[in-house]
Amino acid sequence: MADTQALKDLGEYIASALMDEVTETAVANQQLTVWVTRPSIVKVLSFLRDDQNCHFRQLVDITAIDHPERDERFEVVYSLLSLKHNQRVRVKLPAGEETPVDSVTEVYSNAGWCEREVWDLYGVFFANHPDLRRIVTDYGFEGHPLRKDFPLTGFVEVRYDEDEKRVVYEPVKLTQEFRNFDFMSPWEGMLHLPGDEKAEGHGEENKG
Repeated sequence: MADTQALKDLGEYIASALMDEVTETAVANQQLTVWVTRPSIVKVLSFLRDDQNCHFRQLVDITAIDHPERDERFEVVYSLLSLKHNQRVRVKLPAGEETPVDSVTEVYSNAGWCEREVWDLYGVFFANHPDLRRIVTDYGFEGHPLRKDFPLTGFVEVRYDEDEKRVVYEPVKLTQEFRNFDFMSPWEGMLHLPGDEKAEGHGEENKG
């Protein structure tokens, strides 16, 4: 388990070394989080990788969090690991639908696939990425399915057509309508379930 005080000290060290780039640091659940400005991500990750007090040589993952109510709705999250110091750090920055984030493929080679996934699922655009294509969804997919305003049913459904011998896309057709709740469930406050009157009548007959 990481030493909380050591992580706090590391956060202060990073903030002092990158005063213009780091906006905030915090330690929670034995993990350090560093918030940075969007244009500085390449500089920050290069520092975290190369500085001997950091030595975060492994990029574990890149993901995003969607906050539709914010002007910059996305929070891009980079998870780094230092085997030398047995520490982890989470780097976060804000991004909007039309505000590109610089690719960090020059810093971590495995960032290429991670950034493609974030682009595919959230729609965060990574500038200077060598091959920014969808990686999870199919070719021609519309929208970004992990956005909170993306419909649960999607826009199209995919099936293999035996006659055409190819995959075809069609508008979503629901074989069963969405369930309408009538508040007759006992969990909604109903005192008697339909059919209870039969049981009550049966009980009265037995008394005789």
